[in-house]
Amino acid sequence: MRLHVTDHPLVAHKLSVLRDESTPSPIFRLLVDELVTLLAYEATRHVRTEPREVRTPVTTTTGVALSDPSPIVIPILRAGLGMLEGMTRLLPTAEVGFLGLQRDEETFEAVTYANRLPDDLTNRQVFLLDPMLATGATLVAAIDYVLERGAHDVTAVCLLAAPEGLQVVQEAVGDRVDVQVVVAAVDERLNEKKYIVPGLGDAGDRLYGIV
Repeated sequence: MRLHVTDHPLVAHKLSVLRDESTPSPIFRLLVDELVTLLAYEATRHVRTEPREVRTPVTTTTGVALSDPSPIVIPILRAGLGMLEGMTRLLPTAEVGFLGLQRDEETFEAVTYANRLPDDLTNRQVFLLDPMLATGATLVAAIDYVLERGAHDVTAVCLLAAPEGLQVVQEAVGDRVDVQVVVAAVDERLNEKKYIVPGLGDAGDRLYGIV
């Protein structure tokens, strides 16, 4: 597993506003969208391309285009939905799948409740979107899902990560596959309720309200 922590003043600024408990949901959603677009620049640094001839007003030249098959972006429901537009803004030709996972608040294990993914992800670059990498259980379950369908190039884009969760992902993934985790920050720790500290609270509730 490769970890990339984005070091950029705009990322730090937007993340600070997200952490503020007084930031209302509409502003929170807007900032998540903007922040994910910044993270997406790093997450797509190694997206696969192929040569393509382009005719300019002056002459012809060789440019690049995204390779086939196209990448697939998979938000982990529900909070990952708030990251989707920011990611597809940079990858408008990517396909979108959906994976519904939620944490059991007693066992802290990931429970699957929805799955809308292609059966075959062979040779597809996969981008998983989940705001919080806390215990790591949800991300590990998502990675296992896409690996079972043939994926071998997986990038997870998260706003925050806890050291404990990163270690869980590292141990679960090992050397099986090329996995990259791109985050805005790695926070201090998890608390007794397995929330990231200092964190920003429940990302889903802050995006969409408490259901």
